Amino acid sequence: MAVNVVALILVGLFVEWMFRACRLPGLVGLLLLGVVASPFLSQSFLSASSDLRLMALIVILLRAGLELSLASLKKAGRKTLLLSFIPGSLEGIAITLLGPLFLPLSRMESALLGFILAAVSPAVVVPLMIRFIKDGRGAKKAVPTMVLAAASLDDVFAITIFSILMGLYSGEAIHLCGALSAIPISILLGVGVGGGLGFLLLNFFERFNPRATKRVLILMGISILLVRVQAVFDKTVPFAALLAVMAIGFIIREKRELMAHELSSKFGKIWVLASLFLFALVGAQVDLSVAIDAGLGGLALIACALFVRSIGVLLCLLRSPLNYGERFFVMVSFWPKATVQAAIGAVPLGVMIQMGRDPAAGNTILAVAVLSILFTAPIGAAVIAWAGRRFLSAD
Repeated sequence: MAVNVVALILVGLFVEWMFRACRLPGLVGLLLLGVVASPFLSQSFLSASSDLRLMALIVILLRAGLELSLASLKKAGRKTLLLSFIPGSLEGIAITLLGPLFLPLSRMESALLGFILAAVSPAVVVPLMIRFIKDGRGAKKAVPTMVLAAASLDDVFAITIFSILMGLYSGEAIHLCGALSAIPISILLGVGVGGGLGFLLLNFFERFNPRATKRVLILMGISILLVRVQAVFDKTVPFAALLAVMAIGFIIREKRELMAHELSSKFGKIWVLASLFLFALVGAQVDLSVAIDAGLGGLALIACALFVRSIGVLLCLLRSPLNYGERFFVMVSFWPKATVQAAIGAVPLGVMIQMGRDPAAGNTILAVAVLSILFTAPIGAAVIAWAGRRFLSAD
C-alpha cells in the first residue's frame, strides 16, 4: 500500500503539471491517471479509497465555507435556490422519460438512473469555483459563489430523491410527503448544526488560541465526526453533514475573516495532496469495460440530459443581471459528474441482486453512471476553466 501511495503522489504531480502546462485543468489528468492506474493498485489501497476520498472532499468543503461570504450570497440570492433544484429536477425527469427509448430500462429504473446522474460533482466544481473566488473573477455579481452554493444544495436534493425512489423500487414502506419534507429539514438541520459548531469552535479558538495547524486538525476531526453522525442517524434524522461542514467554515469567515484566511491557506496546502487522492481515486472507480457496455445509447442519453439541464439553468437565470458569457459559464458549471455517481452508481445493482431480480438493468445503470464520469468530468472541467478565464471579469 505504501508503494501505491508514493507512486500515485509522484506520478500524479507530474501528470497534473503536464496538463496545466497544456492549459488544461490538472484534475482532468488525475482522473485519467486513476482510470489507467486502477488495475495496478493494490486491493488494500482501493478498499481504503472511500475514506481517503471523503477526507479530501471534507478539505475542499471546509475551504469552500471559509471562502464564502454573506455579502456574496446575498448578491446571488434567489438564483442560488432555483439553481439548486430546478436543473437537477429537469435532468432527472428527462432521463426518466427518455431512458426506455435509449436503453433496456423500465420507467422506474430510468428514474433511478436519472437522479443518480442529476447530482453535480462537488469534487470537480468546488475547487474551480474557489480558484475563481481567489482570483476575484466574477466577484462583482458573485457568480462563482452562486455556483458553489447551488452545486452543494443540488447534491442534497438529488440524493434524497434517489433514496425515495430506491425505497419505492425495493418495496419499502415510504411516506412520500414525509420523505420529500426531509429535503428542507436536512438542509436546515445541516446548516443549523454546522453554524452552531462554528460559533462554539470560534469561541474555543479565541479562548485557548491553538496554533493554526491544530485548528485545522480540530476542524478536520469535527467534520469527519459529522459525516459519521449522518451515517448513524440516516434512517431516522435527515441531516446534510457536508452542508454542516461548509457552514462551520462560513461562520468562521463571517466572524473572524483573518482567521478564516489563515485556515484557508493551511487547507490549501493540504489540498495539494488531497486533490491527488480524490481525483485519482475517483478515476480508479471507473471500470472501462462497464462504461463501454453503455454504448452509444448511454452516451446519447447523457447528452440529451445535459441539454435539458442546461435549459433549466438558463431558465433560472432569466431576468438576472448576468451577461450571456456569464450565463454560459454558470450553465457549463453544472455539467460535471463524478463523486456521487462513483458512490451510488452501483446501489441499484446491489439491491437487484439482493432481491433476486435480473441484474441486467442494474448493470446498465452502473454502466451509464460510469460513462457519465468519463464523459462529463474531463470535458466539463476543461470548459469551466476556459469559460471562467474568458467570460468572468477579474474584479
